[in-house]
Amino acid sequence: MDVARDELVIDRAGLGALVRVLVGRGRTVIGPTVRDGAVVLAELTSAEQLPYGWGVELEAGRYRLVRRADGAAFAHSAGPQSWKTFLHPARERLWSADRTADGSVEFRAEEPEAPSYAFLGVRPCDLRAIAIQDRVLTGGRYEDTGYGARRRGAFLIAAECTEPGATCFCVSMGGGPAADAGFDLALTETVDEEGHRFLVRVGSADGAELMAHVPHERAGAGTRESARAAVDGARERMGRSMPPVDLRELMGASLDADRWDDVAARCLTCGNCTMVCPTCFCVTTEEVTDLTGDHTERWQQWDSCFDLDFSYLHEGPVRSSGRARYRQWLTHKLSTWYDQFGSSGCVGCGRCITWCPAGIDITEEADALHTELAARTEGGR
Repeated sequence: MDVARDELVIDRAGLGALVRVLVGRGRTVIGPTVRDGAVVLAELTSAEQLPYGWGVELEAGRYRLVRRADGAAFAHSAGPQSWKTFLHPARERLWSADRTADGSVEFRAEEPEAPSYAFLGVRPCDLRAIAIQDRVLTGGRYEDTGYGARRRGAFLIAAECTEPGATCFCVSMGGGPAADAGFDLALTETVDEEGHRFLVRVGSADGAELMAHVPHERAGAGTRESARAAVDGARERMGRSMPPVDLRELMGASLDADRWDDVAARCLTCGNCTMVCPTCFCVTTEEVTDLTGDHTERWQQWDSCFDLDFSYLHEGPVRSSGRARYRQWLTHKLSTWYDQFGSSGCVGCGRCITWCPAGIDITEEADALHTELAARTEGGR
């Protein structure tokens, strides 16, 4: 059997074998599991740690785990973390320096050994997010070498979406519940009268080599049709959508919109949306010195455009109001990101909606801006 070309099928035991092979090869397997009332990403040593039988109920500012009767492992929407947590960690030491006995200073660049990651259960929206961060952090003149090392060693196993959440809107952002590129293996989970199984598509030579060591069968027509129907059904059940307009133009024409005052009255400028966003990448650096003054370290850590000090220059911040900071985030994400990186910075995962404590909905705000702009245009304002 040519595993590089065929669509394969594995059962629950086969998924367990896949994880065992990865762990046996020294891979750090990261995947979804239930912890602290949420589906979170964590290191797995067994496929039995996957969230079998758990789903989620989502709304703006609301997240709840719910039990499922079918025992599915990947029938849940994106949780509070993205794979950014592992590829672009929240805090990372860049270098350290020590004063020597003769008074000189020795600098040492931090060169941590990058884990050999295997990401299990990467949603198609998150595959797109990883591709965006690849362009941002390794595609320019100044590569983030730590990200690059972690990313190059990562093995990606996608899980196509069959159960979109109420805050998902990937289709309206040009994506979808199907994994189209960027994976080593792609799984589509089906649970029906024929049993609990996973259609496997191979996306790379490494993926084909791995599957040669995992018990599998060639997928039959029934499994293929069931898998495609599940993904197609998810496409029709997106909980949210962006207005069907050119968002790039909309943001550029709405800089003076009254709607910014409305959202600013609700926004806490807490930065939750940037923390859970799978593509937000902004960082700051700080230097920490010990009490003797003979040792210092420089650390890189996540930052947010909602932080008042993010735009601090000389005598004060450039964007001192919540209105200005929310506008900066939204217009950059949906518009000026194109100027920098050639695409939108939003993949429609819906995390910013779900995990906003004020329940602010990015799709609702874009629609309100569109409605206001249309009214102004019609009224000649």
